[in-house]
Order: sequence, then C-alpha cells, then structure tokens
Amino acid sequence: MTAEAPAAPAVAYGRLVPVAVHFDDLDALGMLHNARYPLMVERAWTQHWRERGWGFDGDWTAAGDFCNAVKELRISYEAPVTSPGAYATHLWLERLGTTGLTYGFRFCSADGSVTYAHGTRVLVRLDAGTLRPAPWSERFRTVGRELLRPAD
Repeated sequence: MTAEAPAAPAVAYGRLVPVAVHFDDLDALGMLHNARYPLMVERAWTQHWRERGWGFDGDWTAAGDFCNAVKELRISYEAPVTSPGAYATHLWLERLGTTGLTYGFRFCSADGSVTYAHGTRVLVRLDAGTLRPAPWSERFRTVGRELLRPAD
C-alpha cells in the first residue's frame, strides 16, 4: 500500500507549493542563504508550469511560452529560516499582460502561516528567433488567469 502525499494547505489565491530546505542551503551563520530564496521560488514555478504542460528541454522554439526572460526581481526578507525542513512557496500572478507578467511569491512555512520572504519577478515572453517580446499564447493566458491575485 502506498501512502499519498498530504495535500498542500489552501491559500486564498494562487498556489502553495511544498519545498525543502537542506542543511547545505544554510550559510555560515546557520540561516538560509539569501541567494537560495529566489532559487527555491524558481524551482516551485518550474514545478507548477511543468505540471501544466510547459517546460524547457533545450529547444527554445519548442519551449513556446517558456521562452522568456526575467526583467526584474525584487525580494524582501522578513525573518530568517534557521533550520532545514519542510517549507512552502506561495505563488500567484500580480499582472498578466500581452507580452509580460508579474509573479508574486512568498517563501513561507509549510502551512503558509509564517512569511520569511516575499517579492515579485517580472518576466517577458520572447520570440525564439528574434529574442524580442512576443505575446503569450491563449492557452498560457487561460491557465495563468487561474493564478491572478484578486484586486484588493
């Protein structure tokens, strides 16, 4: 008999993706190294999109909507992560434009109740041949709308 993985706790918007902090992610002071936060967020987004059929396997033309570049990354650190273990990344979309989007994220406790860091990342969809901005596909926009944060 195989045990099923526990479902991620619910969030009011977006998605909570489980992530693991390992001992070697910690810095000399025993805290999660500041450069690991964006890396873990990137891995969570990659997992999210792969589960929905997008990814990069070495061919930029075949990558379609996954042919994109980071234009901006902002992150604020709220509290240190001081031990390895189970955590989560709360992911959502702040904005979904024609050729760009803004991701929002929180690096948080596994249940989403404690925020350790939060930020945004702006992506631009690129044409694989010209590397100029290109529109997101309608399929991507449809799936992306599910992650849009409601207006306050």
